[in-house]
Amino acid sequence: MTSTPEISLPWRQRFAHWLTQSREAVRTIPSAFKIIYSADRVGTSILIFSTAVSAAIPAIQAYAGGQIIDSVSKGIALHDAMLAFNTSLHWILIEFGLIILTFVVGQLRSFAEHSINAQLSFYIATQMMQKSVELDIQYFEDPTFYDSLQNARRQAEFRAMALVTGVFTIVQQTVTLTSFLVLVIRFQPWIAVVLFGATIPAFIAQGRYSRLFFRLLTRRAPEFRQLRYLEELVTSDKSIKEVRLFGLGKSIIDRYTTTFMQYFHEDIAIARRQSLLGTVWGLISTTSFYVSYGWVVWITLSGNLTLGGLTFYTAILRQSQTTFQGLFNSVNFIFENGLFMTQLLDFMALQPIMPQTKNPIAMPNPLVEGITFHDISFKYPGRDEWTLRHIDLHIKAGETLALVGLNGAGKTTLVKLITRLYDPSEGKITIDGIDLRDFAQDELHKRIGVIFQDFVRYQMTLKDNIGFGNVERMDDIARITHAAEDGGAAEIAAQLAHGYDTTLGRQFMDGRELSGGQWQKIALSRAFMRDGGILILDEPTAALDAQREHEIFQHFRELTQDRTAILISHRFSTVRMADRIAVLSDGAIVELGSHAELIANNQRYAELFEMQASGYR
Repeated sequence: MTSTPEISLPWRQRFAHWLTQSREAVRTIPSAFKIIYSADRVGTSILIFSTAVSAAIPAIQAYAGGQIIDSVSKGIALHDAMLAFNTSLHWILIEFGLIILTFVVGQLRSFAEHSINAQLSFYIATQMMQKSVELDIQYFEDPTFYDSLQNARRQAEFRAMALVTGVFTIVQQTVTLTSFLVLVIRFQPWIAVVLFGATIPAFIAQGRYSRLFFRLLTRRAPEFRQLRYLEELVTSDKSIKEVRLFGLGKSIIDRYTTTFMQYFHEDIAIARRQSLLGTVWGLISTTSFYVSYGWVVWITLSGNLTLGGLTFYTAILRQSQTTFQGLFNSVNFIFENGLFMTQLLDFMALQPIMPQTKNPIAMPNPLVEGITFHDISFKYPGRDEWTLRHIDLHIKAGETLALVGLNGAGKTTLVKLITRLYDPSEGKITIDGIDLRDFAQDELHKRIGVIFQDFVRYQMTLKDNIGFGNVERMDDIARITHAAEDGGAAEIAAQLAHGYDTTLGRQFMDGRELSGGQWQKIALSRAFMRDGGILILDEPTAALDAQREHEIFQHFRELTQDRTAILISHRFSTVRMADRIAVLSDGAIVELGSHAELIANNQRYAELFEMQASGYR
């Protein structure tokens, strides 16, 4: 991905970019505060209090230090040690109290930041998970969505916390600096101009490179995702066998290195220029301080300032410039983190695309008429080609319909439309004459038991893996056991040391890995947990051996009794048991009928059946 580097743009365009991005960064501040406060209200309140107190302490400390020196000087001049001690003791106690207060407030602030950090990661993670659950499935089939997710997830909790603490720091520094400025301007206005003026160029330079760094990270989101994928290939049990057998390790690591170095060289070039300019302007800033310092020493030696005044103004000058530099750094810090926060906020602002009815109709249970496709056509978002075209089909209530066709014919897409993971581009789907869009989506999903060919292998207990089919009945062991018997997982439970409480998979300690066929039985059992009248099985027996497949479909009628079933399979021994079979080709239904009828027609279905049957002869 290429773009014109900001550093090569005319200054007016760079200034326009700066204004735009500054506005974007600033607008994130209220949202960041809201996130922090929602995560930890007590911690945020302590942070506000500690900031207010810390802001007022430095100027009072500097003044107390000057008064102590003047008291001592006066006592020496008057040869009255007791008077000097009594006067200075008052200020010493004040300064001691300020030190204690600083320590206590600092500890309070550390506690608050620790408490917020501990809860912030959890809060942001759960909010992002909740947002992901709400979004339509089409987001997850778009690569740009994963770029947005990558940018939003990158150090999200760190950026939010840094943004808020940065704002608190700016408030504290501003209050402190204002008190310093008043004192310095009253003493000598030109010193304020020299000290603070020398800091401004460094601030501008740092802000410029913060924008460049942000743009670099944002632009490189696809590469970062690729790095994570390459790393997973050589560290995951799902791929390591093939990586080892095909000798892919070196090739993958080399590709990882090449991708990383592309980012690294660009990053290091920006960092090099940033460090060079930072050094130059830092030297100028330091020089301005010592010029001002020399001036204060001179007027003290000239008799126009006391030793206490020298101590006081030296401390003020040193802290003024340090605070001013810190203030600018904090502004840049907020600017940088604010830009990153825009990505989190933009992700959280995503909304589901499919409309949801405000007055949902109750889902029929059981079905009376069945499911009807009314001239359905569909194309995936961002694509020009049609996946389905002019589908007219009626599935009777209680009927088992099999979908047959080559890969890419549109079988799984039909399932996605029935389950309303997508809406049709044209036409409508009805259940008992009611448009799917008139049902509450959650209610529709509860009434459909489905197993996709790429079902999830949850690295949790066997009980969880089956119970997830109906989360409202996850604690109903009798229901889980019955579903396991229907799907074939009961025999797996009998072989496990802890039965249904056995953790599955290798990802966690004491997990038990299963074969592909065993996992498929568990997925089938999960589908049978549903109470709804519709059962959808997408390649339900693909990983099962022939014997187990025969056993399942011997009592398939029993399993689908009083249910409307849709079955996708490439095995014609399975398909032939359906009441009717729909043959899809290039997104259209080209044949429809029972197994016997389609064989008699001697067209596409008969050809596919003969091709598969010949392999067993």
